[in-house]
Amino acid sequence: MNNPCGQPFQIVNVTKGGVVVARRVALAATSSERRKGLLGRDSLGPDDGLYLAPCEWLHTFRMRFPIDVAFLSPHGRVLSVHHGLKPNRLSKIVLRAEGALELSAGVLRASGTEVGDTVQFLHASVPELAVSITSVP
Repeated sequence: MNNPCGQPFQIVNVTKGGVVVARRVALAATSSERRKGLLGRDSLGPDDGLYLAPCEWLHTFRMRFPIDVAFLSPHGRVLSVHHGLKPNRLSKIVLRAEGALELSAGVLRASGTEVGDTVQFLHASVPELAVSITSVP
């Protein structure tokens, strides 16, 4: 569930001056990766995350822990957020979203990330190399 180069992404909030939102974000780009998502995990580390694309809504059925979710436009703009979405719930449908960034509960507030902000995907091993999320399969 990593990017095509096999490395996780680092997510930074450029609106907030480059604040790191998550250091290790995997990509779930195939149908089977998106269906599995975070199922089967007991927790998600504070620096870890999963980006599901395409994705306009999600559920937390059979999950064991709450998550933060940011729905992103194709250019990384935060369109909608869920703070601490509990297990066995449905998110809002965000029709303009390209994907959903799933993070440990509390990460969005801790990083100050909110609707209207723009986040950027960087290669975790080479943070200087920015990636447009429109180029992520």
